[in-house]
Amino acid sequence: MGQFQVDLSVPSAARMYDWLLDGTFNYEADRAACQELLKRAPTTKALARNNRWFLERVVHTLADKYGVRRFLDFGSGLPTQNNVHQVAQSVAPDARVVYVDNDPVVLGHGRSLLDANANTAMVAGDMRDPNSVFITPEVRRLFTDVHSVGTPKAALFISVLHCIKDVDDPAGIVHQVISRLSPGDYVVICHLVSDDRNLRESVTDLMRRETHDKWGRVREQHEVEALFEGLQVLSPGLVDVTDWRPDSELRQHQRSIEWYDYGGLAQIPFPKAVSP
Repeated sequence: MGQFQVDLSVPSAARMYDWLLDGTFNYEADRAACQELLKRAPTTKALARNNRWFLERVVHTLADKYGVRRFLDFGSGLPTQNNVHQVAQSVAPDARVVYVDNDPVVLGHGRSLLDANANTAMVAGDMRDPNSVFITPEVRRLFTDVHSVGTPKAALFISVLHCIKDVDDPAGIVHQVISRLSPGDYVVICHLVSDDRNLRESVTDLMRRETHDKWGRVREQHEVEALFEGLQVLSPGLVDVTDWRPDSELRQHQRSIEWYDYGGLAQIPFPKAVSP
């Protein structure tokens, strides 16, 4: 997969997200880019918070209600509070989590924090090439090991596929990952969308410029729905993630206005029985 180079004068989506969550793993270029983003979409900090709360709820639900014990988190971003492994292992201490990212800053901070957790690992990988991720030692040890047979797994694409360009086929990436999973396993997808064409174009242009073209685009709801083709979407369906099994009325009121994360939880269906 090669070596990933970092230029801290170029903002990254992961470090911008960290700043929006009031994190400390970001640099001047990231903060300046966030200020430009807030001029176009002033409620983006609420969007980031709602996304993080959704991650906490959906991972807890997967571990608690659906018995998931293997998680593969694509485009994990920088460690913050209540990461996937912390939420999952609070329900099931034996839960295993593999994070995948290609940002060297994410990889460095993530590995330093995960060294003491034998059931968690950080992989340097490019989600545009899922097959290369599945052959890494970390994924083989923690996600697809022999003991995982019959154990429910989940692949997470939480607020990351908007970083993928159309030419790299976001839907194709999802379905490559699905092909490596089993019927009954789970997929979580949420994606930045807006009903305002001008906003979609403005934010997309800004992010492409600031990240030196390491960005896809803000999409529409119907494009996100297409990512779930062939999957069984579970209750409450595909929604603004603020409304996905909310645990607090207060949180529901803290909405982003200009754009929002849209998506949900789905299961890979079992083959239909063939009638004799």
